[in-house]
Amino acid sequence: MLGGGTFTTQNKILPGTYLNFVSRNNISNVFGERGAGAIACSLSWFDEEIHSITRTEFQRDSLILFGFGYDDEEVVFAREFFKNGKNLVYKAINTNGAAKASNTYCLATKFGQRGNDIKIVIQNNVDEEAKFDVLTYLGSILVDIQTVSSSEELKPNEFVVFKAGANLATTAGLNLTGGKNGSISGESVQDFLSKIEGMSLNAVTTCGSSEDLVVQWTKRMRDEIGLKYQSVVTSKANNPNYEGVIKVMDNLDEVLPWVCGAIAGCSVNKTLTNKIYDGELEIFNKLNHTQVELEKFINGGYFSLHKVGEDVRVLLDINSLVEVSEDKGEIFKDNQTIRVCDQIANDIANIFNTRYLGKVQNDEAGRSSFRKDIIRHHNKLMDIRAIEDFVNDDIVVEKGDTKGSVVVMDCITVVNAMNKLYMTVIVG
Repeated sequence: MLGGGTFTTQNKILPGTYLNFVSRNNISNVFGERGAGAIACSLSWFDEEIHSITRTEFQRDSLILFGFGYDDEEVVFAREFFKNGKNLVYKAINTNGAAKASNTYCLATKFGQRGNDIKIVIQNNVDEEAKFDVLTYLGSILVDIQTVSSSEELKPNEFVVFKAGANLATTAGLNLTGGKNGSISGESVQDFLSKIEGMSLNAVTTCGSSEDLVVQWTKRMRDEIGLKYQSVVTSKANNPNYEGVIKVMDNLDEVLPWVCGAIAGCSVNKTLTNKIYDGELEIFNKLNHTQVELEKFINGGYFSLHKVGEDVRVLLDINSLVEVSEDKGEIFKDNQTIRVCDQIANDIANIFNTRYLGKVQNDEAGRSSFRKDIIRHHNKLMDIRAIEDFVNDDIVVEKGDTKGSVVVMDCITVVNAMNKLYMTVIVG
């Protein structure tokens, strides 16, 4: 892993890219796509690994991946994420004490109580009397059939591993038993966070589990490692007050996967402010808030939903930062600002690490080439109206304090979407 994060002095040891973003009053190109998010949650059919899927893979393989069909309530979290997200990294965190179901003939391939819904049916083959048809059912769905002479010939399928040496005998159906969901622990959440370190992600949520751990991890990832995720937490998180953490309003914990997908999938030049909630959860009747209460949500750094006619919409696309400073002013409360900053951080780090680090001499020609790449990148941000008023002179690339270091001074103006209208009408 290359070095990354923020810096105070030019004293870093690891090679890599170190970036600071501060408020302006104080001081053929790589252009990454958004849409990747990570979710840790409780599942009923799971292993201990981390998995990455697209929307198409989820729709096609939901039964294999989660033990339930695409339309089942069990996988609503993934449907909510994919309303706006493009790529989902997920892991079960209810692994503590989990068990796999089994019976005389086989062992479930995954942990969880869904394994108890697997049934093995053994019948005499109608064409060859010496052989058996071995059928595997998940609930009422036939998921595998094999014709064999003995158990040694049975091959594993997506749901069970067969036991060698078992004597095959006809049975109308023998369920697996003993499958058990585990409990969530801080260790399982930490394991999830450790496994997603270094992945190219835009948003992360643990669906309300170990959120103070998640907040601290997010700060370390962004400020020390240089990985620009935003995490999505509930109102129970202990005062994150940080632009990398999005705190969802009271009483809406179930929407965290949707918010995670919406944050991940929102383009760098867009905002979620006033976006219609397009998920399937029944939350309309939970949103009986007054204007005073909604103002408190905004002042408290809550990402909030509210009623607008018959719709549910995002009130304001903000993060949990509430205490501003000279380095981080009011503009850093806005997630559109953070998306632009994160885009620049990720893209410029990628340009430097892949094209320049260890490959290009740190002389005037090399630094000039790097400066031109940054200018081309920022001009693309201008083209999509993510930043404005950028001129080439806003980029200064100089030699650093050591022979191998490069210092960049960059000045940007983020374009934020309209969100307030003040109108005076003079009547004659």
